[in-house]
Amino acid sequence: MREVHVISHPLVQHKLTLMRKKDTSTSSFRKLLHEISMLLAYEVTRDLPLANERIETPLAAMNAPLIDGKKIVLISILRAGNGILDGMLNILPSARVGHIGLYRDEKTLEPVEYYFRVPQEMNDRDTIIVDPMLATGNSAVAAVAKIKKTLPRSIKFVCLLSAPEGIKTFHEAHPDIPIFTAAVDEHLNEKGYIVPGLGDAGDRMFGTR
Repeated sequence: MREVHVISHPLVQHKLTLMRKKDTSTSSFRKLLHEISMLLAYEVTRDLPLANERIETPLAAMNAPLIDGKKIVLISILRAGNGILDGMLNILPSARVGHIGLYRDEKTLEPVEYYFRVPQEMNDRDTIIVDPMLATGNSAVAAVAKIKKTLPRSIKFVCLLSAPEGIKTFHEAHPDIPIFTAAVDEHLNEKGYIVPGLGDAGDRMFGTR
């Protein structure tokens, strides 16, 4: 399948440009990430299945659509994924939440897992894994592999920025999982950062270095 959906909505692209600017403050970056995450949630849930339920309005009975299946699960890849998670929860307040703690070894660029907690009974749930950057792709590959073992109904991966190298690595491991991203940038540098990118999303969001 190897699907990559670039979300080109003008509001998404406008906010992403503001986030890219090196002089954007921590508070502004965090606010923009919150806002853009709500827009990403709208796009990534566009094809959720619906089922009709018989309800009573103040005037009459009718068959009305509701999202089919159990509650959606949002999975944040710590720590930067929490910035997207918070925004998406504004749109999906009843979603269940899971966390995967991964950090990138500075020498090997390979992911190291230090935390994993997701809701019980993941079957029949639609899962959305979020992380601002799909750079080398190694962390995303590891996260999806862990979630696949819980047997959810579906998995989608959502990020702000992606690199061609990361997309290639991701889809070599998980050709069946679609990627939703606001932009595909040029390449990775020798340190594994996306160029032109926006720097380290976690550092910019939390004001760390």
